[in-house]
Amino acid sequence: MNERRLHELAEAAGLSIDWVDADNRDQRVSPEVLRGVLAELGLRADSDADIDASLDKLRSTSGGANLPPLLTVDRHHALDLQPYFSPGERWMLTLEDGERREGRLDDQARLQGVDRIGYHQVSIGDRHFGLAVAPAHCPTVTEIAGEAAWGLTVQLYGLRRPGDGGLGDTQALEALARNAAAHGAQALGISPVHAMFSAHIEQYSPYSPSSRLFYNVLHCAPGSILGERPLRQAIESCGLGEELARLEGLELIDWPAIARSRQRLLRALYDDFRTGGNAQAQDFESFRAAGGEALENHCRFEALHGHMLSAEGHPQHWRHWPEHYRDPGDPAVKRFADEHADEVSYHAFCQWLMARGLERAQQAAKAAGMPIGLIADLAVGADGGGSQAWSRQGELLASLSVGAPPDIMNRDGQNWGISAFSPWGLKQHGFRAFIEMLRANLAHAGGMRIDHVLGLKRLWVMPAGADPKQGVYLNFPFDDMLRLLCLEAWRHGAVILGEDLGTIPPGLRDVLAARGVLGMRVLLFEQHNGHFQAPQQYSAQALATTTTHDIPTIAGWWQGRDIDWRIRVGQVREEDRTQQWHAREHERGGLNHALRADSGAHGHELLSTEQAVDASVGFLGHTPAPLVLLPVEDALGLEEQPNMPGIVEIHPNWQRRYPGDSATLLDGPVAARRLARLAEARGATRSRNR
Repeated sequence: MNERRLHELAEAAGLSIDWVDADNRDQRVSPEVLRGVLAELGLRADSDADIDASLDKLRSTSGGANLPPLLTVDRHHALDLQPYFSPGERWMLTLEDGERREGRLDDQARLQGVDRIGYHQVSIGDRHFGLAVAPAHCPTVTEIAGEAAWGLTVQLYGLRRPGDGGLGDTQALEALARNAAAHGAQALGISPVHAMFSAHIEQYSPYSPSSRLFYNVLHCAPGSILGERPLRQAIESCGLGEELARLEGLELIDWPAIARSRQRLLRALYDDFRTGGNAQAQDFESFRAAGGEALENHCRFEALHGHMLSAEGHPQHWRHWPEHYRDPGDPAVKRFADEHADEVSYHAFCQWLMARGLERAQQAAKAAGMPIGLIADLAVGADGGGSQAWSRQGELLASLSVGAPPDIMNRDGQNWGISAFSPWGLKQHGFRAFIEMLRANLAHAGGMRIDHVLGLKRLWVMPAGADPKQGVYLNFPFDDMLRLLCLEAWRHGAVILGEDLGTIPPGLRDVLAARGVLGMRVLLFEQHNGHFQAPQQYSAQALATTTTHDIPTIAGWWQGRDIDWRIRVGQVREEDRTQQWHAREHERGGLNHALRADSGAHGHELLSTEQAVDASVGFLGHTPAPLVLLPVEDALGLEEQPNMPGIVEIHPNWQRRYPGDSATLLDGPVAARRLARLAEARGATRSRNR
């Protein structure tokens, strides 16, 4: 088989044959890997005849003369339409507000620049397309919150409040927002709240959701929406009082047990709600109507997923359902939904409770004085067996898994077991799935953090279940997606943060910065062989933070707690403990030097753990970062990290709870001292900037 032809097909499909790894070494993807990934894309490449047929298939679906339903352009910039139209053709532009404009394409078949940001319609002859006109950049932190802003990040599931039943919820989030605002925080970043699987209660990682369009209903606080009396009655009628108290008293979250108890409680509340006479029934119906096809499909999926069980009684991937249920548009799906109308409506009811709870939390944050308020967290993908992949099959690649190549953070690479968007599927459907996802996550937030923002440009993909080394980069319509991100951020008045860690394409950070997307600089990573950057060396185009959910807290890192864990879970051999600890002592000495230099402390004495955390907070406050986000774990000085990537059972990932009521969590002397220090350091940075 001609390898050149294979490469031609791979490039036409958006795959990168050559790439540069994290060690700045040139890499080339093997023919075997290319054929494996192409096969999962529905493009056979086992022979020259296969390649010809696959190329024809690509041309027929994404060829140059096929006018996409949506094109994007920057405000005031001319739009090149030469692939689709001839110079001089007449056009009609209908703006969002109904205003109409007419003209002719210029001698290069360009549409003149449009001055109105938004989604418009263009007609040329008998052909029509949408036109998304984007602002130059996303709203900036400085525009919304002023210079040298700061906030906190929190794992929502870990919050506590009396009567929470063992899991953080939107009512606890409301309380924390008020508490954080009282200490001067201007933003509160939260862990993802994406929809999980009601029938698959053992899957609870917030970064492996069923859908990024809807919510994890286990985090809803029905008492805050329906009232405490109906909630107490439902708890009593279900006999759940003792179980909820038991779960609330646990040190770690028991997700399966909580899912069982909360679903029983929510079903009892729904049964009471649907009997009629509830004053909020109209609001629920309005919510459901506004959710449209997307919400209906998600609720139908949830109902089907709970019914289509394997012979052993387990929920199945939708590809294993009877064929007529695999397509959400099949009449059989509607018949099922009609026959199980109450079940479908129940899932919509739960989504309504969660959406209204998040809405209340954002309103509480803003009312308490936070100019940004909540910052949502957008996971990089969704489970290929979930609601979003089922509902948007033409726009997602359910048969491929997203991950990362071997890099500095993980030398074995990573397979995250989640699906990616289809680059050509997005174009063919007018970026519908991407736009609706942005809107869903900005609906009740003043900002959004995009996990692995590099995915707007390219994603490392591999066949589901494959070794990460059997992957290849899949390229995306970056300019279009970035314009749409700017447009939706502008419409929502929201700041956009991008987690830009890992193997970064050359120049990407500069492009994102020019578009107002803040990158991310993590204290523990801003070093080279134990030499840590000084605060003034930090980027003014990225947020600054001490740590992330995937790496140790400052206290845990300072004490080597993560080394103990890596040995315990088998990532490091016991006989390598001394070597690991010597390396940590070297890095700790470097950070100790940087922290002492920043705080003006004389000498070289090693800071205590508490002093190191204090100094880290002040250190970040002195950086030129437009936004500093301090994890609640470091505000409290906790030792344990929320998640250890690559470990499923031994480490309690996503199960840790915070040590106190969220209403007063930050009022203790240690946390209050650190927040005051951060506020003071940010104030000094503002003064210096002036």
